[in-house]
Amino acid sequence: MPSTTGLQFSPLEGQPFGATVHMPSYTKDPSQLNEADFAELKSALLKYSVLVVPDQADLSPESQHALTVKFDETTGTAYGHDEKLFHSSKSILAKDGKSVPRRPEVMMVGNGHFEAGHEGMKEFTLEHPTHFHFHKSILGEKEIANNQTRFYRWHIDAALYELAPPVVTTLLGLIVPSTNEKQTIVYEDTKESKEVVKGATAFASGKIAFDLLSEEQKQFALNTTVVYAPHPYMYINNCKATSDGLTIESETPPKEVPLNELPAWEDSKIKRLPLVWTNPGTKNPHLQVHGCCVYQLVNTTTGEVIAELEEARKIVHGLMRPAISPEHIYCHGWTKGDLCIFHNRGVIHSVTGEFAPHEKRLMHQCNVASGEDPLLFK
Repeated sequence: MPSTTGLQFSPLEGQPFGATVHMPSYTKDPSQLNEADFAELKSALLKYSVLVVPDQADLSPESQHALTVKFDETTGTAYGHDEKLFHSSKSILAKDGKSVPRRPEVMMVGNGHFEAGHEGMKEFTLEHPTHFHFHKSILGEKEIANNQTRFYRWHIDAALYELAPPVVTTLLGLIVPSTNEKQTIVYEDTKESKEVVKGATAFASGKIAFDLLSEEQKQFALNTTVVYAPHPYMYINNCKATSDGLTIESETPPKEVPLNELPAWEDSKIKRLPLVWTNPGTKNPHLQVHGCCVYQLVNTTTGEVIAELEEARKIVHGLMRPAISPEHIYCHGWTKGDLCIFHNRGVIHSVTGEFAPHEKRLMHQCNVASGEDPLLFK
């Protein structure tokens, strides 16, 4: 779908979704696209769900933020999380990144120690999220020796309390491992496997997730609201995930932080979001849920609670599990300068990979809270 100025999109070969963006001759910076070309870019994102723009190593935090904001006219431009809560030692997200000082909506994520100077930072250390810190059961020494890895946590980038989920996330690879290094994800329930480039970011499509449901499941999903826990990342701070990273293992005694021990919260700020969201471009239904933060499932029409915590997790896991099967996901193996733009309301995603402490990886991630919650699919 070329534009008159050369903007083009090439579907990712052999992948279930996604496309590469070829920039027009007049600019290398996607935040500087003219109005017509940006409209094409946004339309393509809603169609392909994940766009890869190569050769963006020089993209500044200011440009990355400006680009991210342009996808959502309702945003106030603030980061997608409450930054104080995001960095709290009592949040499961506490180690997930550091803000660029002059553009705090852009987070630095990765692994290793970095000397002073990057984007005005003093020396700093990043830690790659790993299943060893988050999963109830972990890989053994033999599996690690065989270069196995896991999906860390499938999620939507969203605070899921007070702030509306971002429409788009942009992720820029600056220091990345060699694309020749491979690791393997083994699915414990089916023994299928997926070879990925070390440190690949995995994406699963909400559209595919919905399409894979039975007719009965589709009707259930279309009539269900997900209630998320207040301050959900604090609520699950002591919990461990299932081995596929889709949701949380419910344990006895419970590991969840009691609601009365969380920071002050208001019922009106709890997120109650439809289980199926509307893609504003294609009008397709997308099954979109952050399985680790689910609290209850409620009937959209009657308000009746369908499932309490443990059962809600099991139901969500059953609905989403087919969509993360090897043939349905796209795992992006990073090349320096890759900019991934993904429809945060159309896909879920997960970190993969195991890194030694000395291995360096540096990425810039940006998302901005929307001014409106996603629409129920009708």
